[in-house]
Amino acid sequence: MPYFIYRVHAFPVLRLELVGRDDVFRTASARTKELRASPDLPQGCTVRMVFAGNELEAEDLLNQKRETAPGVVGDE
Repeated sequence: MPYFIYRVHAFPVLRLELVGRDDVFRTASARTKELRASPDLPQGCTVRMVFAGNELEAEDLLNQKRETAPGVVGDE
């Protein structure tokens, strides 16, 4: 399964922009880190990498809200 790299625009509505795809974790991770450090990354935009079977599954995973795990910061 490939790794998909997306720009996630949160404002004014959530919008996913496919940036690339790679079958190797190391190169996909390096590309993601490169995009995150880019000075031309729009404000309010994040770069995410997701492991999925296809583009539709990747976008579905990125749209899911994840609950915070118990015992995380703020749970003292």
